[in-house]
Amino acid sequence: MNATIAGPAADEAPAQPRRRDFLRLSSTRQIAAAAATAVASVTQAASTDKSDDIIYMSATKLAGLIRQRKISATDAVEAYISRQIDVNDALNAVVTNSFKRARAEAKALDEKAARGEFVGPLHGVPMTIKDSLDTEGVVSTGGTMGRQQFVPAKDATVVARVRKAGAILLGKTNTPEFTLGGLSGISTASNLLFGGSHNPYDLTRSTSGSSGGAGAIVAAGGAAFDIGSDWGGSIRGPAHNNGIAGIKPTSVRVPRTGHIVDYGGVFDLWQQLGPMARRVEDLTLITPIISGPDFRDASCAPVPWADPAKVDLKKLRVAYCADNGATGQSATDEDTKKTVRQAAKWLEGATASVKEDVPQQILLELNAARTKLTGGDAWQFYQRLADKFGSKNFSPSVKERMKSMTPITSAEYVEAWELQDLGKSRMLEWMTGYDIFICPVANKPAQPIDAEPGAGFGGPGTTWQYTGIFNSTGWPSTVVRCGSSADGKLPIGVQVIAAPWRDDLTLAVASFLESKSGGWQKPPI
Repeated sequence: MNATIAGPAADEAPAQPRRRDFLRLSSTRQIAAAAATAVASVTQAASTDKSDDIIYMSATKLAGLIRQRKISATDAVEAYISRQIDVNDALNAVVTNSFKRARAEAKALDEKAARGEFVGPLHGVPMTIKDSLDTEGVVSTGGTMGRQQFVPAKDATVVARVRKAGAILLGKTNTPEFTLGGLSGISTASNLLFGGSHNPYDLTRSTSGSSGGAGAIVAAGGAAFDIGSDWGGSIRGPAHNNGIAGIKPTSVRVPRTGHIVDYGGVFDLWQQLGPMARRVEDLTLITPIISGPDFRDASCAPVPWADPAKVDLKKLRVAYCADNGATGQSATDEDTKKTVRQAAKWLEGATASVKEDVPQQILLELNAARTKLTGGDAWQFYQRLADKFGSKNFSPSVKERMKSMTPITSAEYVEAWELQDLGKSRMLEWMTGYDIFICPVANKPAQPIDAEPGAGFGGPGTTWQYTGIFNSTGWPSTVVRCGSSADGKLPIGVQVIAAPWRDDLTLAVASFLESKSGGWQKPPI
């Protein structure tokens, strides 16, 4: 008997489960079946993408053309490899490639297609993967010296699932060390091993982090999609800075197994994994594929996926804020506020109601609790990561931070934890009046890589005010490009947020906003 029901794209399970294992697994069969049915219904949706260039069309459209045998997996892989070779010297977004293996996998998939066999909804679609996620047989550094030649024996759960669905890995994308510590004075995805990445809309600007390499290469047409991680804004910031779409799913919807900062501890529920792509329809395709328990990440919840296509926008009550008043000296700029207000304007008439409202005091209290928790042990959690992977030389910015910090008492730490949970409850109460909350991702578009601290997204004090809140609460948040800087050069995204497990609402609204704004635009590189 084969009991492989770990999720919509199941991982291997023991060949001969014990009786108690059988009972445990059997109790989740209905959940797994419901999730699988939801995946099937989502993947049958036709693409609305009008792009006709392989490297710029959505993963959804590309997968459909491969299934129709109008494009081969080999064609797709070669097109994306060529694009990476053209742009990556300037972007420094892809730090390790796996071109030889990708070509072999594409050939094998084309042979299957010739027989009318397709391995899954992503059959033949080329991807990159953030370097903090383990990839079997491909160097996975997590941006730290101790893993500079580390080759995992198995894929992270999310990687295994998209590969099982047919996606082909082209390479690994740049991230700060452990996704948490970049180089001193550099506000972009950077580390001691590979240096810093550059924004495809302006090479002097930040990609944001920590999934900055992912955001840059996807925006530039070097991969159909990537999978990032988000501890405080690390999917959403790069989606905003690089003009693409990204989702931070509801906390513990997606297993973190195989990510360099995975699960467990006080920060457990902050860490979430999710896809990044040029089009919202790809987030809808990929998120259910990577969701569901793997029976290793003990926090991962078996919650069925709701199809965004079934959302009735006319019934949604929307709240928005163009400035939550929490960014202090780094005030939200006019271009960003204009973009959010335009998004709200588009939703008037399309939804039940749109109201400007923000729980400012709750947000301030959540940010205060999060800041205290993060610095509570004077970043010794980072030192433990360095020790775990044997990194004697680690992020200089983190070393400097640690020197200036003093641990708080255990009583103060527990109090901050309690205040965070209280803030989560108060946010849920506030949200009973709404279905969707829209706000900025950051206070400004992408800022110069060598900007003064605090000058923009990635600088101290400018990220958590809009993004970290929703790691603390665990709420789903989808980012989509809705505007540009005044000169038209830099993208500006907005966050579309809903209460826990209503990822479908965020995707439905983000898709609508994308239809109005045009979403991703081809960068000049």
